Amino acid sequence: MKQKHPFIKMVYFLLFLIPCAMMGQSVVTGVISDAGNNPIPFVNVIEKGTSNGTTSNFDGNYSITLSGDSGTLEFTYLGYATQEIAVTSSQTLNVTLEESSESLDEVVISGLASSVKRSNAANAVASISAEQITGTTPPPTLDGALYGKFAGALVSQNSGAPGGGLSIKLRGATSIQGNTQPLYIIDGVYVDNSSISAGLNAVSAASAGGSASNQDNPTNRIADINPDDIQNIEILKGASAAAIYGSRAAAGVVIITTKKGKAGETQFKFGQSFGWTQVTKLLGLRNYNEQRVEDSFGPDAVPLFIAARNEGRLVDYEEEIFGEKGLISKTNFSMSGGDTKTRFYAGVTHSNENGIVKNTGYEKTSLRLNLDHRATDFLKVSLNTNYINSKSDRGFFNNDNSGTTIGVTLTGTTPWLELFPDENGVYPDNPAGASNPLQTRDRVTNRETVDRFIIGASANLDIFKAEKSSLELIMRGGLDTYGQKSRAIFPKDLQFQRPENGGQNGVAVQGDTQNRNYNLAAFLVHNYRTDNDLSFRTQAGITREYFDRNTQLITASGLVASETNVDQAANTGTNQFRLLQEDAGFFVQEEINYQDKLIGAIGLRGDKSSNNGDANKLNYYPKASLAANINKFDFWKEDGFINKLKLRTAYGEAGNFAPFGALFTSYTSFSTDGLLGISLVGVRGDAGLSPERQKELEFGTDITFLNNKIDFSATYYIKTVDDLILNSALSPSSGFTSEFVNAGELQNKGIELSLNSTIIESENFVWDASVNWFKNTSKITRLDVDPFNVGAFGATLGTFRIEEGSSATQIVGIGPNPGANGFQKFGDSEPDFQMALNNSLQYKDFQLSFLWQWKKGGDNINLTTLLSDLNGTSADYDDSGLDPTGTLANGPYRVSQLGSSAEVFVEDASYLRLREVGLYYTLPSATLENFLGGNIDNIKVGFSGTNLINIFDYNSYDPEVSNFGGGGIFTGVEVTPFPSSKRFLFNLAVNF
Repeated sequence: MKQKHPFIKMVYFLLFLIPCAMMGQSVVTGVISDAGNNPIPFVNVIEKGTSNGTTSNFDGNYSITLSGDSGTLEFTYLGYATQEIAVTSSQTLNVTLEESSESLDEVVISGLASSVKRSNAANAVASISAEQITGTTPPPTLDGALYGKFAGALVSQNSGAPGGGLSIKLRGATSIQGNTQPLYIIDGVYVDNSSISAGLNAVSAASAGGSASNQDNPTNRIADINPDDIQNIEILKGASAAAIYGSRAAAGVVIITTKKGKAGETQFKFGQSFGWTQVTKLLGLRNYNEQRVEDSFGPDAVPLFIAARNEGRLVDYEEEIFGEKGLISKTNFSMSGGDTKTRFYAGVTHSNENGIVKNTGYEKTSLRLNLDHRATDFLKVSLNTNYINSKSDRGFFNNDNSGTTIGVTLTGTTPWLELFPDENGVYPDNPAGASNPLQTRDRVTNRETVDRFIIGASANLDIFKAEKSSLELIMRGGLDTYGQKSRAIFPKDLQFQRPENGGQNGVAVQGDTQNRNYNLAAFLVHNYRTDNDLSFRTQAGITREYFDRNTQLITASGLVASETNVDQAANTGTNQFRLLQEDAGFFVQEEINYQDKLIGAIGLRGDKSSNNGDANKLNYYPKASLAANINKFDFWKEDGFINKLKLRTAYGEAGNFAPFGALFTSYTSFSTDGLLGISLVGVRGDAGLSPERQKELEFGTDITFLNNKIDFSATYYIKTVDDLILNSALSPSSGFTSEFVNAGELQNKGIELSLNSTIIESENFVWDASVNWFKNTSKITRLDVDPFNVGAFGATLGTFRIEEGSSATQIVGIGPNPGANGFQKFGDSEPDFQMALNNSLQYKDFQLSFLWQWKKGGDNINLTTLLSDLNGTSADYDDSGLDPTGTLANGPYRVSQLGSSAEVFVEDASYLRLREVGLYYTLPSATLENFLGGNIDNIKVGFSGTNLINIFDYNSYDPEVSNFGGGGIFTGVEVTPFPSSKRFLFNLAVNF
């Protein structure tokens, strides 16, 4: 019999079946918010142990159907502590997430458009938090805040002058004659870190002994960045991690993220620091008597010495020059807040620091505004802006071949000379030197001013989101533009400028640099997760970078009257440096994660550049990595001692462009009898040069002990730099003096160890400590040209030498026991190891933090002492102990070795420093409530210092200071530098 209405019966059946099926499931709904009751969108909600999950919407609402009638929900969101909540039935479950700085620290860079939890990272990526940067003591510059904070970085102060002058080398030597400084990226913007000469060589003539451009004591531009604006810094130390940045990443990458606003009530922060700076070490006076004065300066100097001594007129001119206590003032104010749609951070900082020498100092104002806006559920945009204005006065220091810089003049200045100005302000000539150092200090201008804008923008567009997959488009753009003006003025009344003394009758040097860099990038990121918790993340994108720098330097001599304009001079000369470069590339990467047990990645960067001989040729830089969390595997047995164990390995390649002038033959102009012409500069270009290529293989392990109280990390790396670009000598018959060639291979091997621990943790007392230790050794494994000396002033005084089978930073010279190469090895600028110990102790409302840094080994070429020996003024001139025969005092012995052995000029540059220390007291909340009515959230007061304790045997101002700046690897050469200083600060911080 035919049934009627079969469709209606089917509907009845389904209505009966669906509730039966639902009886074994539970539906959980609710709202996810923060501590301020602001909803948090896009929180991951996962049913633990399954692939079942969802995300909260823009209003924080979520809904999830459990696979059974009960389960455990896991709520995770970047920057907040993960929560796990057990549920047993359908219910409304509202969740409040708490902020967690640890969660932020656990995320590190894994691609150009992605990050990964630190526990899953396959590279030893160092991270530095805002608290580590400024929490102990306000640093003078950003790069100065990196000392001792992580393993693998050799941070060196190239000048003690206010306003910077530091170099950072990651994992040893990365090039011999190319770039050795890392790439800096701030909020996605490629920022410039040039050190631009002020043209002082026109007076100092330092180029006769080296390169004029790196002996002018310039500031490096990363000093412009305000440390108070920074949220965290990540350091990609080698190609295994930095390969994603391709042709600019051989020296490593420093990725800086600035502070963002948080949804909720607007927060205000005010900080004020006052203090002073003073010289770290003075060399001191020689212990003069009549006989010593006669022996060193002749009989005519004896009555002058006796008269000055009897009248109390002996002057320590070194202390007179370097003995200032420069005042420091730093003011910082910031505000942040917003709602679920728009968040903001705004900050202003003004710092003013006087140097340890009169008329030197550094003043900087920084303004920042960061905006984050979620336009819709699927579109988020960000804008980061920064304006910096800075002014630095750096004096006239470092090496010279005219005897006029302050440091060189001091080596011949004796305490009985009368060099102070008279009542009319007229300075007497210095009979013992080419210049009066007091007149030079007071009358010479060496000023550098900078106006800089850094702007970065990004947009994140969710193209689609499904239960197991999503696709996101990320677009970024950045602009770094600045104008730098330098003014060096040497008035015509200076002793060394007067024509009768062989001077130029006044010199004015005006420099103007306009720099504009911008970068663009777009990426697609696809995420896919399978039912068995195997996830894939695919990213692909394109990049484009433009670099435009124009530096003009005008040098004028023979100034008219008191004029300083360059058009008011008898002679003028011009020099222009022009850089136009365009880079383009692509990047693809696949990341695979199996249940957080095995995490692998493989990627490829392809770059082309107008700075290559063939501008359309793509250079490819691959990368691959694998991490295994052993503690996640089923066989792992938790014993309470070892909590986590990860093994990791990574490989990557990165590039380094040829130095300026290497690819194409350059010409210079000349004039003969009024006829203009061009001539070769002497260096033959080669358009076929390949970029230097770094290949790095890294192995490591990360272990957590004792209920996560101790974290230990160990890394071993092998880094090979192939296609080294070297400047090779040519036969004069070729018409050139040299050419750049790919002619060698350099290898670095190193070990990095770090340990973080919570030693004591109780209700009233917490003691956290960390230690890092690292060692690097380098070797020239192949050299296709003749060995050569480089980077100093010749074998007589000690020099660096590049030869196969030896360290890239060895120091050799003439000596009694030369090797087959005709030279004797006396040292190496590479340290034996470096170590840092950081402690933070919190007792109730008191906090004490301090950082010790120990550099063991590493040698410098000390020429400051040689100059004072030659002038008979060294503080230890009459001491003994250096001469093996015991015949000569130290000064005469060192002079006797000049031309015989360079050994006495090469000194151990080890040191132990109390790099940072801070003691603070936070006013109890009850006190604030009683006296201020609860309007103030937090007040902290304290004292802090930098380099307060310095222990070293190095026989000069500081074992870090170097004559040749930070542009190359040969930084251990010292010639009468601007000495380093220590800082003392009283600090106040108010949050409201």
